[in-house]
Amino acid sequence: MDDERKSSKAGKRAAEGLREATAKDEAKNESKMGHDLAKSADRFEERSKSSDGKSAEEKQKG
Repeated sequence: MDDERKSSKAGKRAAEGLREATAKDEAKNESKMGHDLAKSADRFEERSKSSDGKSAEEKQKG
């Protein structure tokens, strides 16, 4: 069972490559936007706003 849960070297390299690509893409987007992207709960709130500018919470309130 332990063998099934071990990460392979190829899997570790792939994960590292994905982390690097994500960091590079995030840096590019932050540079383009002119400010850092929001993190955690702030990012959720930023992403949840639709084109009308209302957050999910505002829409639920009516």
